Amino acid sequence: MICDSNILIYAAEPGDTVCLGYAQSPEAMIASVKRIEVLGFPKFGLLSPERQAQLQTLVTTTAELPLDDEIIQRAILLRQQKSMKLGDAIIAATALEYGVPLVTRNESDFEHVTGLRVINPFVGD
Repeated sequence: MICDSNILIYAAEPGDTVCLGYAQSPEAMIASVKRIEVLGFPKFGLLSPERQAQLQTLVTTTAELPLDDEIIQRAILLRQQKSMKLGDAIIAATALEYGVPLVTRNESDFEHVTGLRVINPFVGD
């Protein structure tokens, strides 16, 4: 399964009981763009040192899938079919290329993507 950035961010919240299991699962993976999103958001420096460290740990200990030509081509097709954010197109394309579900709270961002299995831990699977 591929974890969206929101799952990693929620998992780093103190006392999280919903997302941490997904983020720390041996099957958990992230698309390379999600490392950029999680660690590169503008307010990262405003987080407590503990939360920064937790996010850093989650990102660096989760298997990262590289952005290759097949994923790029699929992301291009997804964006041609319907307007989507670049990061969403890349993570959807990555999940489709690897044949794994995408774990995200933002189901509506992906509901138009044919063949993509989405798991929302906040509503069940």
